[in-house]
Amino acid sequence: MQTPSPSPQPPGAPRWVAMFHEPSSDSWRVGAESPYRFPVQYAVGEMTQTLRARGDDPVVALWGPKGGGGWERHEAPAAAAPPTVRAEASAEETGRLAERMTDRRQQVLMAGLGKAGVYDLSPDDAAAVEALVDRLDETTVRRVAHWLTVAGGGR
Repeated sequence: MQTPSPSPQPPGAPRWVAMFHEPSSDSWRVGAESPYRFPVQYAVGEMTQTLRARGDDPVVALWGPKGGGGWERHEAPAAAAPPTVRAEASAEETGRLAERMTDRRQQVLMAGLGKAGVYDLSPDDAAAVEALVDRLDETTVRRVAHWLTVAGGGR
């Protein structure tokens, strides 16, 4: 197996970003991004499992904000099975699932904005993203993210 080139620092303001290596072109692509670490780590786990199921050997770089500002490369989490929800979930577990799904919708929307070339969000932009995430289901958020990707030329 060929050793991949080092992961470049993601563009834009520091946030949590998972970069996935594409062996065919020896390039890196943003696979997940969020202002919060947990949604990105969760996405890395799911994407890694999917890639391994397809027979690929994924290479991931996790970038995040450094304490004093700027970027810092972190250890990428190992792929683990995503948490499951039992039929008789407690109120606490149900709340965590709802929070995770909200984070996931936000991550999808932020990825769409990133592919459209929008990285530096103002407070008004962040509030608009939050309003969309709170009001739309995951399928609709994914559709909006797709439109943003197409509008951005699939960067």
